[in-house]
Amino acid sequence: MTSAARQRTSACKKQLQRGACPTRQCLFPAPCKNLIADHTDYLSLLRKLRKLPGVKKVFIRSGIRFDYLLADPSDTFFKELVRYHISGQLKVAPEHVSDQVLRVMGKPPHAVYQQFVEKYKKINEQEGMKQYVVPYLMSSHPGCTMQEAVKLAEYLRDTNHEPEQVQDFYPTPSTLSTVMYYTGLDPRTMEPVYVPKNPHEKAMQRALMQYRRPQNYFLVREALQKAGRTDLIGFTPKCLIRPYPPKEKKAGAPDQPPERKSTPAKPAKKRPPRR
Repeated sequence: MTSAARQRTSACKKQLQRGACPTRQCLFPAPCKNLIADHTDYLSLLRKLRKLPGVKKVFIRSGIRFDYLLADPSDTFFKELVRYHISGQLKVAPEHVSDQVLRVMGKPPHAVYQQFVEKYKKINEQEGMKQYVVPYLMSSHPGCTMQEAVKLAEYLRDTNHEPEQVQDFYPTPSTLSTVMYYTGLDPRTMEPVYVPKNPHEKAMQRALMQYRRPQNYFLVREALQKAGRTDLIGFTPKCLIRPYPPKEKKAGAPDQPPERKSTPAKPAKKRPPRR
């Protein structure tokens, strides 16, 4: 059985009486002082599921709001999550690493995600387990310039993470991000927001997240040149790509050259003994 983790209780006592705050968010830019971060109800549900006849495992694959989890003063849920409910990998959504982009998204600073990852590793060590965090990241969100996209590529390089799939921002109804996409303004502050709309620029930002792929070489090189980051083109470990494109594989050619067949050496002839 798999599950997505969601907040199951009211955010605070005021919310029960007056409803949600019209001008404030519970977790952004920092957790509200009135926030009641509590996983007790959700933990109780998971414990009941584990006891059901025929249920061997209950896995939570995604849906964890890591900043809400850190705001919980108790580590009980976090520890049981690691011990019982992860199947090797846990997907979470930091969505970006640039604080500038995260602010536009309404997400906590990148340091909060890093704090979550460190705590996740620590609890895994305590439980004698080796499980991983898989970050869900996004390209071309409003506020993401080419310089910010390069920062994301550098983060992927430093963490040795190569996403198999890349999520490119696409406007959907009834979201702040969509308002920014069409107006170029942050409706919370009415300040201008940079919005990458050109299909070619969006392709470059997307390619930066998969810069190791040979088919993305020219897009990545153009993106680095546009961002003024040609220092990332070269041969040092910090470089994303080489100065020249990778060689194209000929049609029908094997991925690796065939191994050379070696013939065994002939035994040396025995010389007659000297008299």
